[in-house]
Amino acid sequence: MGTKKIVKTKFSCKRNGLTIRGTHYRPETGNDLPIAIVSHGFMANQQTVKGYAKQLAMWGFAAFCFDFCGGCIWGKSDGKTTDMSVLTEKEDLKAVAAYARSLDYVNRARMVLMGCSQGGFVSALTAAELQDQVSELILFYPALCIPDDARKGHMMFAKFDPQNIPEVVPCGPMKLGKVYPQSVMEMDPFAEIGAYKGRVLLVHGTADKIVDATYARRAREAYEEGQCTLQMIEGGTHGFKKKADIEAMQGVRRFLRGTRERISFEAAEL
Repeated sequence: MGTKKIVKTKFSCKRNGLTIRGTHYRPETGNDLPIAIVSHGFMANQQTVKGYAKQLAMWGFAAFCFDFCGGCIWGKSDGKTTDMSVLTEKEDLKAVAAYARSLDYVNRARMVLMGCSQGGFVSALTAAELQDQVSELILFYPALCIPDDARKGHMMFAKFDPQNIPEVVPCGPMKLGKVYPQSVMEMDPFAEIGAYKGRVLLVHGTADKIVDATYARRAREAYEEGQCTLQMIEGGTHGFKKKADIEAMQGVRRFLRGTRERISFEAAEL
């Protein structure tokens, strides 16, 4: 999918006094590079999505991945897990987007947000807020079930009384704070994400046991007609493996190629 030599550098930026740390991949040569920011899922970290960032860099993007503040079991960014929520992660992503757009070798007219699971939900919320700053949105099995799970009092490994949420919510190896479920308890995720008017690619596996495929179908309906492409991966689970991952990234490549005529950018080899 490309033979460019890629430069890897560390980067950091701030959000409310917290330092966000990540990794930046870009072609060794070229200016006016389009931006791609890849967001990891719940309990994960940037290492789980660095392969996507590297591939996007091979395709000519200035690509970024990072650790959400308090969003990792093992991460390099500041912040406590008990302070983390979908909304704080949205603010993290906005800070990374602002940092990326400040660089002198990027094309601010083209910024792609890509996210996996909770990172997909966060990316969709961020795109709805940033609007025209985001040219395309790519969602891998986005965890749009999070508000429903909060209302049920069962979020991944965490179980609690939704009418009486404790200050600290044990969730397997991670301790969550009350803010995590409380911040989404009244949220209609489909109304929120539908505010974004750019092109969307949504990729979901038919065998996903964590986020049911019905959420992907409802998400497609939340966007305007013709705006969102839903790619279902037969047998794909939550967290694509091998064949499913290749199929998903082939879909990403086709999706990104579809905007080549709309957005002037000569350096990207899509």
